[in-house]
Amino acid sequence: MLGLMKHAAIVGSGPNGLSAAITLARVGVATTVFEAAETVGGAARTAEVTLPGFRHDVGSSVYPLGVASPCFRELPLEQFGLRWIEPAAAMAHPLDDGSAVMLEHGVEATVAGLGEDAPAWRRLMEPLVEGWPEMCGEILGPVVHWPRHPLLLGRFGLFAMLPATALGKMLFRGERARVLFAGCAAHSVRPLERVASSAVGLVLGVAGQAVGWPIVEGGAQSLSDALAAYFVSLGGEIRTGVRVSDLRELGDADAILCDVSPRSLLQIAGKRLSPGYAKKMERFVYGPGVFKVDWALSEPIPWRAKECLRAATVHVGGTMEEIAAAESAPWRGEVAAEPFVLVTQPSLFDITRAPAGRHTAWAYCHVPNGWEGSAVEAIEAQVERFAPGFRECVLARHAMGTRALEQWDANLIGGDISGGAMTLGQMVARPSLSAYRTGTKGLYLCSASTPPGGGVHGMCGHLAAMRALEDLG
Repeated sequence: MLGLMKHAAIVGSGPNGLSAAITLARVGVATTVFEAAETVGGAARTAEVTLPGFRHDVGSSVYPLGVASPCFRELPLEQFGLRWIEPAAAMAHPLDDGSAVMLEHGVEATVAGLGEDAPAWRRLMEPLVEGWPEMCGEILGPVVHWPRHPLLLGRFGLFAMLPATALGKMLFRGERARVLFAGCAAHSVRPLERVASSAVGLVLGVAGQAVGWPIVEGGAQSLSDALAAYFVSLGGEIRTGVRVSDLRELGDADAILCDVSPRSLLQIAGKRLSPGYAKKMERFVYGPGVFKVDWALSEPIPWRAKECLRAATVHVGGTMEEIAAAESAPWRGEVAAEPFVLVTQPSLFDITRAPAGRHTAWAYCHVPNGWEGSAVEAIEAQVERFAPGFRECVLARHAMGTRALEQWDANLIGGDISGGAMTLGQMVARPSLSAYRTGTKGLYLCSASTPPGGGVHGMCGHLAAMRALEDLG
């Protein structure tokens, strides 16, 4: 039986907004989603941005936390068109000697390529991989909660709090294991010399060996469309092309959940926020941005290390020291001359992404927040370094800097794709200690700026909706 909440409004239709809407609709709350764009998805959308027939994921594309998400796993998304595609290997990292180190499915397959560091990698990863379902539930839950698996979480935390460079040097002797871990840790968009920069590296490394780094057939839009279709099947309503500039436009909703940045919440909530909470939103810090390039290709990227063709995701960055230097630069307001580049080549595994015989790929590197320069040359030079002849394969390219990304999705402040800087303080108080609650009755924040943070997993929206149900249901 419903309590105080009979009607809810969701602002924003990214994976978190849609997950919040589904969570409410499943228990009978009449829920309406308002989306400023003409299509749902937020940063999980697909479009032809280079040439006709070449479908590119404009934002997110690879989903290790999506396939493992406790929220998504409960939903019948396959009935609404979702198809996960798992490449032969989770991730590849080419080296200058012409070989590549691989993050494989399973610890034993991964350590086969790590030489002298095989025992150390096994000791670090094996217990966490074996406990991945339980570990995933812990790390994708609220920041403050009573752990159900304290020993497993404690083991994770023991290593997660270390700087990634320190962990790499402490545990591994050779470069192969070090670069494999450093590349995973660089997804934190945090200097690898800082405390807790190992956390994301562990999560992604463990996820790759436990469930892989999958893509979605048809592109990111297929995931968003499946979430939206399931929500509508529950009786929910989605209104696209409606930009909410003031929460008063939403009428008498019992609860409003906002899949927006703290900056946008300040703009649309107005005086409904208390001065104290508004001040916290003003102080919320955004991290480095990204510069992204999409390519239409005549053929697959000609990696010198052919093993790279087994993975949809390729980390391009050389040694651990090179990666660390590249990831520190944006925090100083600089762009590395040789940036760490994250490459995705989905058409190798999904024929819907390009015309027959052709391919798509994209890459991005981290740059200072709001940076207005171009990193096309630096990105392509890094790819060419490990794939000679790459530029000859490019039929067309489409570049998006930090400003263009923010214009495309207002949540990407200054090109920040993580929903806010991954500082130690904002890992705990995200965006404040109250997490989803804003201090205003019936008003909640449910974007990636809340726990558990960035990544496409829907848990920010799901947990915010659960909190709203506790308060008002």
